Amino acid sequence: MINRRCSRSACSQPAVATLTFAYVDSTAVLGPLALRSEPGCYDLCRTHSVGLSVPRGWEVIRLPGDLNSPRASADDLMALADAVRRVGLGEGPPEPVQPAVTRRKGHLAVLADPQDD
Repeated sequence: MINRRCSRSACSQPAVATLTFAYVDSTAVLGPLALRSEPGCYDLCRTHSVGLSVPRGWEVIRLPGDLNSPRASADDLMALADAVRRVGLGEGPPEPVQPAVTRRKGHLAVLADPQDD
């Protein structure tokens, strides 16, 4: 479990999401909690994630994720373990999946889940 606190001042709640900005595109991206803290990224608790607002003219992209728990999902962990196992057994790297771009804004793109095809 990742144990970080919300970046908002005077908030001591555990972080469950990470907020990043693409200033050139006037876009804020809110997604699942990053594995490690990075400069320029903000970790937010559930309350501040849900109540996020941005300046007029900006767009918010909310990536799917569980805001109730700062843990990686079992599916993500199993996919990672399977990829490591395949490489370790000499089966080679996993086949690359070419994701379909569903929406683009500047240099950012929203990708379709390959399992939905």
